[in-house]
Amino acid sequence: MGKVTATAERTIDASPEKVRALVADYSDARPKILTEEFRDFDVIEGGKGAGTVARWKLQATSKRVRDIAATVTEPEPGMLVETDGNSSMVTTWTIRELGAGCMVRIETSWDGAGGIGGFFEKTFAPGGLKRIYNGVLAKLDDLAREQA
Repeated sequence: MGKVTATAERTIDASPEKVRALVADYSDARPKILTEEFRDFDVIEGGKGAGTVARWKLQATSKRVRDIAATVTEPEPGMLVETDGNSSMVTTWTIRELGAGCMVRIETSWDGAGGIGGFFEKTFAPGGLKRIYNGVLAKLDDLAREQA
């Protein structure tokens, strides 16, 4: 069993503060930026940044559905960490200033399976999740432009 990591990044032409606020807004903005692979999104507690607890299903493939129960922390400004209470999955959103805009990075890691299944997971899962996250970042970019 090894660590599996998937990462996606996008430059967004909006202030880091605006993008941080959108990313941290689990009640209103988050449902607008999620792609079709995310289902049953629900805020259980909080809704803005640290202290938020949210649940959703992530259908990464036709056969693979993760039931996620995330608790959100903000270890430093511009960083949100979603820790899944149902698995080893941790997703980190990092927003940093880049010229007049910002760079948004989503990184998810988890403990992969062992054996041949783990080999295929480590080989193919990061690319599939990156594709999903690229869609989320595109929708975040669109939402930031709409609210400019």
